[in-house]
Amino acid sequence: MKTPNDLWEDLGSLSEEELSHVMTKLFSIYEARLNINPNEEESVNFFKNLAVSIAQTSECNLNRR
Repeated sequence: MKTPNDLWEDLGSLSEEELSHVMTKLFSIYEARLNINPNEEESVNFFKNLAVSIAQTSECNLNRR
């Protein structure tokens, strides 16, 4: 398994299109797991963290304008 540092480096080397594909793939994986078990903690946490990340990014973008 790669370390978080290795993964940061890998993410940094991806194009915007590839990053979008990675996000879509992660979303699909966790969505499928959540459909199987709506109470699975890992999947629930993924979507909670995703919602917070989206909100924080949106807020930062609004503050820059």
